This record gives sequence, structure tokens and C-alpha cells, in this order.
Amino acid sequence: MSLDGFEVANAGQQSAITEKMIRKVRAGQMPPAGARRPDEALLDGLAATLERQADARSAAAPMPGRRTFQRLNRTEYARSVRDLLHIDVNAGDYLPLDTKSANFDNIADAQLLSPTLMQAYLTAAAEISRLAVGDPEATAREATYPVSRWMSQREHVEGAPYGTRGGLSIVHNFAADGEYRFRVSFYHETTGALYGNGRAALHTAEAPEQVEISVDGVRAALLDVDRWMNTSDPDGVNIQTEPIAVTAGPHRVSAAFIRRLEGPAQDLISPLDWSLASTSIADAYGITTLPHLRDLAITGPFGARGVSSTPSREKIFTCHPKTEPQQVVCAREIVSRLGSQAFRRPLTERDTNSLMGLYKRGASEGGFEEGIRMAIEGLLASPRFVFRFEERPSTARGSAAYALSDIDLASRLSFFLWATGPDDELLRAANGGRLSTPAGLEQQVRRMLADRRSDVLSSRFAAQWLRLQDLDKINPDVRTYPDFDEQLKTSMVRETELFFRHIVREDRPVLDLFSADYSFLDERLARHYRIPSVIGSQFRKVTYPDGRRRGLLGHGSILTLTSHADRTSPVLRGKWVMEVLLGTPPPPPPPDVPDLEATADAEDGRLRTVRERLEQHRASSACTSCHRMIDPIGLALENFDVTGAWRIKDNGMPVDAASALYDGTPLTGPDDLQHALLKRSTSLVRTFAENLMTYALGRRLDDGDMPAVRSIVHQAAAADHRLSAFVVGIVKSPAFRMKSADVQTTAPDAVGQR
Repeated sequence: MSLDGFEVANAGQQSAITEKMIRKVRAGQMPPAGARRPDEALLDGLAATLERQADARSAAAPMPGRRTFQRLNRTEYARSVRDLLHIDVNAGDYLPLDTKSANFDNIADAQLLSPTLMQAYLTAAAEISRLAVGDPEATAREATYPVSRWMSQREHVEGAPYGTRGGLSIVHNFAADGEYRFRVSFYHETTGALYGNGRAALHTAEAPEQVEISVDGVRAALLDVDRWMNTSDPDGVNIQTEPIAVTAGPHRVSAAFIRRLEGPAQDLISPLDWSLASTSIADAYGITTLPHLRDLAITGPFGARGVSSTPSREKIFTCHPKTEPQQVVCAREIVSRLGSQAFRRPLTERDTNSLMGLYKRGASEGGFEEGIRMAIEGLLASPRFVFRFEERPSTARGSAAYALSDIDLASRLSFFLWATGPDDELLRAANGGRLSTPAGLEQQVRRMLADRRSDVLSSRFAAQWLRLQDLDKINPDVRTYPDFDEQLKTSMVRETELFFRHIVREDRPVLDLFSADYSFLDERLARHYRIPSVIGSQFRKVTYPDGRRRGLLGHGSILTLTSHADRTSPVLRGKWVMEVLLGTPPPPPPPDVPDLEATADAEDGRLRTVRERLEQHRASSACTSCHRMIDPIGLALENFDVTGAWRIKDNGMPVDAASALYDGTPLTGPDDLQHALLKRSTSLVRTFAENLMTYALGRRLDDGDMPAVRSIVHQAAAADHRLSAFVVGIVKSPAFRMKSADVQTTAPDAVGQR
């Protein structure tokens, strides 16, 4: 970026450069580290002047932005189906992975269409409609639910009956009343023998391990585990039940081991929390090993004999006609009710007639219920359900921006806060024209934020903004961190989501994300953090005993996802802070830059610490300029190991977390880093607002949107930066309520003519 010829007086006409300068100056990254720095007040004045120029230019020619239509992503599809039919489905069973842009999976111009994707929606519509209505003629099919090998088998699994340990507990939708078989498979050693069959295991020849299969908490089968089973056996390392009668609909199915031991395991060394840390120690003396469930398969129905009442059937069949004329009237009522909810607007006569045509076709082939099923399949396959169209009003003129209709605004608001379609109250407000008024719009926003459905903001917006999905790719080295298991990873993600959910529900200031002296922990995570007196699997609000873990930078989820499997990474942690929290991502590294030497020895023969290897790495002139910005942030967090646990040594040497931020602020640890970042609170809240607005609009922001972001932050500051103030500011902004006209072209009448 060159500033030759740049004039502050004309900053509004060079928005790309101006916005880059504002971002860097506000974050304290300009002038760069090592250069002479003017007084902070002078830098703030420069940023304020640039902002006034850019904002004035935007006010003179406001543009709300434009996006193409959106389609339902996996989460939105599953939640919409649940609201419509009262049935939980895993959208990943039908739809491919969602493409991400700007780190979010709801960005319109990244949602490409393909024949494969459209076929996936059609397949999903057919299968889900059969599950919802029930299929009395269903044939046997198999569904498999895997268990991660990182899932420790020592602890009770949520949803499984008490008195059990390990295994899994899921909700399975049974297609019809009938008999089903349940098969459990186990992990095995490289030799093919059952893992956990040695003399140090808990089972013996007289009292073998047992797996309980339960349906809705009631034991359906109790299976003995043959400790000598092998992959070379005809059945392999699998056990199958006899056929078990189960009624149609959703049922909680658990497959778990019977708990035979309470209290400490008698290991020579402290027992490993992750019970499958290594198959090479399966027969080692003094280490307790346990069989590990690998998956549960449910096959059926065999001999289907009808469909019982289910939540989905109760939602669908609100009338029960006897005669054919009554069936047509009832079908029209069902189709109209479900159709208006699925299409997120009142049905037109054409819509109703099309759906009734599907009903009549299905009814002629299989009766009333088959007709309703085919109509529901048509609903789920309709573009009006799969896509979120926003109609251009008839009053719009030319290329001028126009206000969204209240119906379209209701859908935009609902998918923003709930990741599903609008409820009846929101639709009534839209049909009554109340969303067109600022007061009516704000009233609905506050109602929706108070609703439990807004909890999805934590698992959707916050999780994607903070990159929590990256934690799925991280499994710390088992020989260095044998206590890191799937339960601990799940608790880490849960902590961060509950922390953000608390800020939403209690309408806390957004700056709590960076400064809060509390979090939400269960016993497993509290023990990892070495915080005493937290007992049980329930998460509860816990105040930290010191300032080490204040805010997000103390969360195990963030610290683990910014580490490598075998060592911490000041570079990844510094880059994460700059990119996610400050909105100033560093440039990509130059080509052919080697990684840190993993086994580099110091002169005295010991392994170098991460800090020593990093200092050697950045001695290269090609690396110095960026690492001077990134490394101090990550080094301040070096007291946290790969799993986010506190440590005082690295490779046997005391951890040295001292450094100086790029603006010269001295840092000695995470507490100093947290205070240094809060000095740049303007950058923190603007980056938060920018990400929240991107998620809300379903499109990437550009330089022209930055004045609107600054206006939203300014309004939120008057409300102590409370989360609701950001949401209300975004929803009331022209970018959310309006839309720029689509680019239109005129088709040529003939070659060479327009």
C-alpha cells in the first residue's frame, strides 16, 4: 500500500486506502513496530479525521448493498424442518458441507448450486416426509452412529441410563412400528484382538463386561462382551441383539457399558482420563484398559405393522376425516397451514392448487395419508422453502435502492436471530405493517433475543466467528497429553458457547468477552483448569480465582485450536487475536519459509523451548517484520500449554512470557495482554460489530459498509456496548432493511442489436 499522493481532505474518495488506514491506526499497528511513534492523541485525531471524511462521503450517497438470494444451509434446514414437522433430522445425512466465506456458512454469493446439491434436497424431501408421516410399509434399512475413539469410556454419557459408562446415546427416528436389531462394534488392537481384554481390564471370565441397550431409558437388551473376540471371527468384534419391538417415531437409544467400579482405578501411575490413549499399552502392567465402543447400528423394521402416534403426526394431522369429501377439505386445511409456515408467507391460490395436485396424485395411489405425505414432500422440495427469495416491490423504480417488504424483513430477522423461519407472532407483526416502524421493529428484536431460540447465536454466530470448528481438527499428541479426550474437547466448546449465551441472555456489555472474570465450567473442565469445588457434569457460572483466564483468551477452546498437536504456537495465537478480535489479519508468509524446528537442540544438549525456536526462526529478514507484530501477543500466552492448562515450564525450562506489544506496551503474561487489548477497545467492538453484521446480512462487507459499522458502534456506546444495542443497530440500519436494485440487462433482439 502506497500513500504517495494521498490527501486527507480527499480521503472519502479513496475509501479502500482510507479504511485500511483507519483499521491499522485504531489497532495501534501503524506506524509499524520499531518505527518512531507519534503521540497517541495525535494518532487518534488522524483516525477520527479519516473517519469523518469517509462517513460524510457515505452519507451523501448511501448504498445499502446487494446480495443474491440465499438457500437454507444445513443448520437452517434442520431447524426449519423441526419447526415445521416436529421432527429432528441430521441435515448432514442429506446435504453436502456448506461453503464458508468470511468464516460464515450463510454468505449468499458462496452458496453455489449444482445438480448434486439439488438432488440432495429432493432426496431429503422424500425421506423426511416419510419419517414425518410414517411408513407402514417400510422395509429394513440400517443406520450407523459412530463413536469417536477419542471418547473416553470411563465417564457417564449424557442421556444414557445412570449406572452406565461410556458408549453413546442418540435419538433415532423409527420409520414404523416393528422389530429392530441393534448391533454394537468395538475397537480392536492391531492384532485384531478386542481392545481392553487384558489382565488389567475390569472384566473377568466370571464377570464379563456387559453392554446395555436401552430405548427411552428402559433396558431392551443386556449383552455379554466376549473378551476373546477377534476380527478374524465370523462376527468380528461385533455383538447383535435379537429383534426388539419398537414403535414408530423418535426414541432415545443408548448403548453403554454397565459400570462395575466406583472410585480410583488402581494404576501404578495416575489413571489416564482418555481410556484409549494408545493401543500399544493394552497389555501393559499397571494400566487399566477398557473395551471401547466403536459404533451402534440400528437395522429395521422387520415386519412393519403400522405407525403409532408421533410428535410429527400430531403436528401434521390436525383433522381425521372419514369420507372422501372430508378428506379433501382436511387436506386443504393441512396443506394451507403447513404451506404458509414452510414458505414463510401466506399461500397464494396457485401455491395451494399446486400442493393439492400433489395430494390428489398421492391419495389416488395410496390413500389419504400418502397424499399428505406427497404434499409435504412437495413443500420440502419447493424453491419457496429451500431458497430465501426477497421480492422486489412493484413500487421500486429503476436502479434505486428499495425497502424490503415486511414479510421479507421478518424472514431476514428470524434467520439472523433464530436460524429458522419466523414464528406466528412475527408474521402477524409483518402482516400488520408493524415492522416498517422503528419502534415495532425494535420490539420484535427484543422479544426474539429474550426467546430461548436466540441461543443459536452462540452455536452459530459466535462459534463461527471465533473459529471453534477448527477444534475438530486438533488432537494433541497422546504421549504428551494422554488426558485430553473428546469429553474435555466438548466441554471446552460448551464453555465458550455458554459464555456467549450468557452475554446474550443477560444483555451484558460486549467488552465482557475480553474482560470477564467468570466463565461456565463443569467438573471435567474445572479440574483441567485446576479450579477446585466444581463437582458434577452440570455447567455452572464460576468466578476465576485470579486474572489469568479473563475473557476469551483464557478459554481452553481458543488456546487449543491455536496450538499444534505437539507444541504451542505463539504465531497461531497472535494471528488469531489480530484476525478475529482486532480485524487486522497479518499478511501471508513469504514462500518457502520453513516451519519451526521441532527437535532443535540448544548448546547444552536440551530441547529448545518454543520461544527459543521462534527467536531463531524470525532471525530471517523475510520473517522479522510480521513476527514483530504477531509474536508478542502469542508469547504473552505461553504459560498456557497445548490444551490450555497452566504451566510454568516448557521442555524443562521456565516459561518466559515477557515481550512488548507492537505499540511498545510491555507484556509479562495474559493479564497484561488483556489490559493492552482493552486499550484498543474501539477496534475490538468494531470488529465484533463487523462480524455480527456480516452474519446478519448474509454477505461480505466492503469499504462502503464501514461508515454504517461505525454508526452502529457509536449508538451502542451510548448503551454501554450491550449486545442488544448492536443487534438493534444492525437491524435498523439501511443495509438490513433495504436492498440495492439488482443489476439488470436487456436481452438483444438480434445479433448486433440491443
